[in-house]
Amino acid sequence: MQATATYNPASIAAGANVSTTITVLDAVLGDFVLASFSLDLAGLTLTAYVSSANTVTVVFANSTAGAVDLASGTITVLVMK
Repeated sequence: MQATATYNPASIAAGANVSTTITVLDAVLGDFVLASFSLDLAGLTLTAYVSSANTVTVVFANSTAGAVDLASGTITVLVMK
């Protein structure tokens, strides 16, 4: 199962993170999730997980020494049983 969404994350301070959710039909807790973003992550870490039925949470975490402000891009998630 795959889904995409346009997302423009707010500026992420050093040590902080932001998240968003994407609807993925038939996703259930425990499924494996892969995520990608259409732009350079500029040092951010991108993770994703099924947070509830049909919902994937995508997290952009900033472990760099400065704030990172990404432009709008496309998140793609792939959920596997």
